[in-house]
Amino acid sequence: MPKTIIVFILLVFTAPNLFSQNAAQDTIYLMNGHVVAEKVIDTLLGAVTIFNPKKPTRKINYELDQLYMVRFADGNKRFYYQQDTLRSNWFTRDEMWMYMKGEVDARKGFKAKGSLIGAGIAGVIGGMTGTFWAPILPYGYMALVGIPKVRIRHETISNPVYVESDAYILGYERVARHKRRIQAVIGGTVGLVVGFALYATLHHYYPEQVNIGFGR
Repeated sequence: MPKTIIVFILLVFTAPNLFSQNAAQDTIYLMNGHVVAEKVIDTLLGAVTIFNPKKPTRKINYELDQLYMVRFADGNKRFYYQQDTLRSNWFTRDEMWMYMKGEVDARKGFKAKGSLIGAGIAGVIGGMTGTFWAPILPYGYMALVGIPKVRIRHETISNPVYVESDAYILGYERVARHKRRIQAVIGGTVGLVVGFALYATLHHYYPEQVNIGFGR
């Protein structure tokens, strides 16, 4: 019985503190699609300021052009994005919201394995030539990998209705093409190193020596 009383007293004193902490949490929606859940401590001087979650003694300032919206703990919303063609803000507020949703879904679900493997193969082939021009093949592949159409898989979509929005598709494609290029750089670089290593080991066994102007 005494233990029950002690637990009850602890709950009485700690529950209000926990509730107030949750209630004080605001949500910051950034233009790049990221969402930050932290208490806003200042909205003056052209920025929204929070304490750094990893380093509580330091602050993070988000400039206004980085912000889409802040949802405060009391339920009020403050929008920072607005359509303005003079500032290249072509989308309406709703369209930008869908664009950001596309970015988030692509960031979470899109896998650029084809770009990684393709650039890796190109890197190996280029490296095995052992020439000054070897990097052209994998990095040329990287430059072209963003051109093909992005296929949006249903399992990567958080809400099937989103694909009806052109803004959502554009946001998804932007991140997907960026991930393709990143994976192509990684795959091409690794493949190039492997190709040069194979050249250094096996070039004496090549069927013939081809001189294209660079000595071996």
